[in-house]
Amino acid sequence: MFSKAFSFKTLVLFAFRLLLKQFRNPKGLHRSFSNAHAKFQKYPSLAHRPHKGFGFVYFAPIYLFCGDEMGLKVMVMVSFFGIKEESFKAGRAVLPKFFLEDVGLESFEVLRRSGKRVGVSDMPQVMVESFLREYLEIEFVVGRELKVCCGYFVGLMEDKKKIVLDEIFEDEKISSKIIGLGNFNRSHDHHLFSRCKEIYLASEGDRRQWHDLPRDRYPQPLIFHDGRLAIRPTPAATLAMLMWVPFGFTLALIRSVVGLFLPYDLLIPILGFSGLRLTITNPNKKTSVSKSKQDITKPKTRGHLYVCNHRTLFDPLYFSFGRKKPVTAVTYSLSRVSEFLAPIRTVRLNRDRNQDAMMMEKMLSKGDLIVCPEGTTCREPYLLRFSPLFAELSDEIVPVAMDTQVSMFYGTTAGGFKCLDPLFFLMNPSPIYTVRILDKVCGAKAEKSGIVVANYVQSELGKALGFECTRLTRRDKYVILAGNDGIMNSTRKKR
Repeated sequence: MFSKAFSFKTLVLFAFRLLLKQFRNPKGLHRSFSNAHAKFQKYPSLAHRPHKGFGFVYFAPIYLFCGDEMGLKVMVMVSFFGIKEESFKAGRAVLPKFFLEDVGLESFEVLRRSGKRVGVSDMPQVMVESFLREYLEIEFVVGRELKVCCGYFVGLMEDKKKIVLDEIFEDEKISSKIIGLGNFNRSHDHHLFSRCKEIYLASEGDRRQWHDLPRDRYPQPLIFHDGRLAIRPTPAATLAMLMWVPFGFTLALIRSVVGLFLPYDLLIPILGFSGLRLTITNPNKKTSVSKSKQDITKPKTRGHLYVCNHRTLFDPLYFSFGRKKPVTAVTYSLSRVSEFLAPIRTVRLNRDRNQDAMMMEKMLSKGDLIVCPEGTTCREPYLLRFSPLFAELSDEIVPVAMDTQVSMFYGTTAGGFKCLDPLFFLMNPSPIYTVRILDKVCGAKAEKSGIVVANYVQSELGKALGFECTRLTRRDKYVILAGNDGIMNSTRKKR
């Protein structure tokens, strides 16, 4: 069961994604591939309209001061009306993170005692089904169905819980061993609880005393999630966020100008004064210096190859700031806007192994190079699989461990516009970046393949950061969050 405050946070989070659509231009985004599609392009999804998000903010007091039932219906109507059914991915990409943060350890332990699990919610089923099935391992999810017309949600809910529950509980073996877990303040679940052998009810006071479910107790690890909000969208936090946005936007512009046009000796203290925090450490600096003195007589024909994990598009930039020295960055995907505004040189890879190797060799011959072999960002403490290409390009590789913390907005996205990533990151009041340079690693040789070296570098970065290494790839991330393979159309055409 979902409480009133929990429902409010969920709907605020979903509506915030709609509010971001004001940055979009539907006419520019919808392409006419043929005359057959032209008819449908005249009526783009209303999720692209900016007034959707503002409408939610306008109607929010109705939800808070009216009854739960009426308030929920109004907010669902405002949030879902005009959204294309097949394009709705927030239920799987965004909401599970916030749902997991609201799971209490005590209720989770009761849930794990049961055999077959049935989740019942007054919220739309499309919002909760993915979370309950994938992260709490609930076999049956019963929620309210949203009515659809011509492939678009109309914002009206249809309650068929009684019929569905009757079908589930037809089995006598199930109906005789039912344990109910619900909200003490809800009385409309009588049809469900009347079938339960044991009933556990929790009040709002009880829920406030619950312990948060530890990450290591998650039935399935939360590795990927999307959305811009990094805060839990409680009423107070949402109000603070809305009040901060105008100031944050101005602050982001100031930080951008400082980072683009001022030299390192000036921009670093100014950005620090504005709230940007950077910590860079090199534990073996003395050792590396002594080695460089021994090799001082050798002519330097190539630059150093730095390999880092990927947290945001600012990874190479903060590394450059910390060293007070420009470095060339190679990327697998970077928006044209970010590429144009980047204060350091960036080179786009085209996912052709031979061409990418030649390009990186060329860049190394001109100076230092930094690469993120994961190919995409990961917000949680996990490392994705490293592409082994970098291990074959240099005899010496310098791993660089990157980590960042934000307090309000995420500077990454899978389903949104990547050109807004820098803006949202810089809108945070005080984002923190930590850069740690590790010991050099030998590149791939006859006795070591590139895959072995790549896995070793990944493990060393994982140990330094306390992150868990995985075999997941960029494609896995985009299939889960955006429903595609993460390759832009232009790249496909080149192929």
